[in-house]
Amino acid sequence: MARIALPVADAPEVRRYARTLLRQNAKQMSGVVGLHGLAALAGLGAPILLGRLIDTLRGGGTFGAVDRIILGLVVFVLAQAVLTRFAALASSQMGEKVLAELREDFVDRVLAIPLSTVERAGTGDLVTRTSRDVAALAHSVRRGVPETLIALVTIVLTGAALVWQAPILALPCLVGVPILVAGARWYLRRATPAYLRENASGSELIDGLTEAVEGARTTEALGADARRSERTDDDLRENYRAERATLRLRSIFWPIADMGFMIPVASTLLCGGWFFVQGWATAGEVVAAVLLVQQLIEPVDRLLSWMDELQVGGA
Repeated sequence: MARIALPVADAPEVRRYARTLLRQNAKQMSGVVGLHGLAALAGLGAPILLGRLIDTLRGGGTFGAVDRIILGLVVFVLAQAVLTRFAALASSQMGEKVLAELREDFVDRVLAIPLSTVERAGTGDLVTRTSRDVAALAHSVRRGVPETLIALVTIVLTGAALVWQAPILALPCLVGVPILVAGARWYLRRATPAYLRENASGSELIDGLTEAVEGARTTEALGADARRSERTDDDLRENYRAERATLRLRSIFWPIADMGFMIPVASTLLCGGWFFVQGWATAGEVVAAVLLVQQLIEPVDRLLSWMDELQVGGA
């Protein structure tokens, strides 16, 4: 009996399924994003207040003014810590609920498939879908989607704070955008086919190993050990090539992304120094702008990281 692979959902179907899961957990998702948004908002207070502290000290401010700014810094840091703690707790609770729903839905779908189709697919394909694929999809949905939304909210809030603090200092940070956009477009065009190939080769490898274990006595009796070993070696080579292909994509993309992170910080610092000399910005505004641009790295890096994880989950 010829072995066939279980069907693989196309990109539109994956998106529809993800939207269904999000609608089912919309209330919890809103709470998670809201808490993380408040934590991000609290995190913006420290750079802005630090800039004001520098300007106050340079302007000969009173001890009372300095004390109030320092007190504000402490309040914002504590508020961010508390909000981050509750946001992480809410994310974990929602994640476990989504994981349970995914596993239950997977079992229901497998039981709905005709038994002959499941048997022809082979044990390896079913084991891979049950373990690796469900785990990857669960990881993407329960953490990837919320983290992506949180990163987007944080980027918007931080960008707004940067523009509000000193609009002229927001311009230098834009030099990294073309680098990140070009790198992401290059990566996304190639990532999904590469991860699909990686998953398929992993399924073939597991299927071959499962058959080797279950049919070991028959293989030995028929003297087919060499053929069995040859197939295992072929599966290993194909899986290795598939893993190397995705590794190559990441090895090219992430150095480009790191360049896109560092250039805006350096350009903001250099341009900010020139603006300060020209009298277009105060020292405090320059410091606050550099710190805010530095803070932008974390959510942008998280967004790109989860973009990579979502490619794995979608595949």
